[in-house]
Amino acid sequence: MINNSPIPKGWEIKKLSDIGKIYNGNSINAKVKKEKYTNLTDGLPYIATKDVNYNSVVNYDNGIKIPFKEKSLFKVASKDTILICAEGGSAGRKIGFINQEVCFGNKLFALSANNNINSKFIYYFYFSSSFQEKFANQLTGIIGGVSMNKFKQLEIPLPPLSEQQRIIAILDKAFAAISNAKDNAEQNLKNAKELFESYLQNIFENKGKDWEEKKLGEVLIMPPRNGWSPPAKYQSDYGTPVLTLSSITGFIFKPLSLKYTSAVSNPNAHYWINNGDLLITRSNTPELVGHVAICSKINTPTIYPDLIMKINPDNKIIMTKFLYYQLRSPLLRQNIMEAAHGANPTMKKINKKNVESLKVSYPVLNMQQAIVKKLDGLLAETKKMEAIYQQKQDDLEELKKSILQKAFEGEL
Repeated sequence: MINNSPIPKGWEIKKLSDIGKIYNGNSINAKVKKEKYTNLTDGLPYIATKDVNYNSVVNYDNGIKIPFKEKSLFKVASKDTILICAEGGSAGRKIGFINQEVCFGNKLFALSANNNINSKFIYYFYFSSSFQEKFANQLTGIIGGVSMNKFKQLEIPLPPLSEQQRIIAILDKAFAAISNAKDNAEQNLKNAKELFESYLQNIFENKGKDWEEKKLGEVLIMPPRNGWSPPAKYQSDYGTPVLTLSSITGFIFKPLSLKYTSAVSNPNAHYWINNGDLLITRSNTPELVGHVAICSKINTPTIYPDLIMKINPDNKIIMTKFLYYQLRSPLLRQNIMEAAHGANPTMKKINKKNVESLKVSYPVLNMQQAIVKKLDGLLAETKKMEAIYQQKQDDLEELKKSILQKAFEGEL
């Protein structure tokens, strides 16, 4: 159905099917892809959904190519074609503007614009709130997808070619400035994080001569112990809270990263957490295994799961917060990742012995307190920069939406 809302003089409302050729690509069996099309030196890049990121950057060097002699067997998108993901969690959100000829996957819809239309205008329209809302309204199915027929019926307000080009020039300039502002904000955040990590590394790699060194197991009030994961059949929308692995991933305790269980629990069991407990993940990807966090803001009896261990230190010897910082320092992180084991390269584990064997160093308590105070201050500054960065990102995204709205309402 054509939209009858007012549009600028000289503009028209067109269906996407009226302004260009729309088609999807080819799926390739994973085994065939690996055997026939991986690590070839010549051919057309094969672009899948994963090769288009949320910033619209297309990875042409993904290791998959279609030989030129097989080009006729595949759908091809020429330079200046727009790709958009049509299925799954990325549907409507992954959008790419192709700068070279490619083959592409069947979950991507390509639009090759007619001669009297600038494809960059359509590309920008895909990001507008108007298009995004219309696209979202057409999603169906469990995983969420838009059919080819429904996609073709989506509408676009289209000015004459000269006006398209004028608007594109404005959007190119505005979005370049926004991208530059985002890069500056990101660099400031990176600098703050690097300062914190540098100070963290310097403290624990250049410790004083009066520091004592022991195995971690020697400074704990009790041996590390896994929590308890209630049977999955008892998982529910209410009941006893159980921490998830993500509750301590990233070295920040997230008390709301929970599941709930209706299973009967033992109030005297070891698997309950308290504010101030130090927890460590014992299974995750190589980069995330062994992440630590200190429990806080727990107001309801909460269970920690089997994939997490509790490792509370003797605070007469070493402060919990001091140990926390040491376990997230580059040196200890390296030791933990080297100790992690498992046949699956994407999932590694550490055990009680691995944790107890870690070597930790510490000065007298008043010096620990001074170091913790300094690190707390730097971490607070880093978090402040993260908040500023996120707000900047949000503000810039709102600015983009505002500019796009004006562009497609003829107000630029």
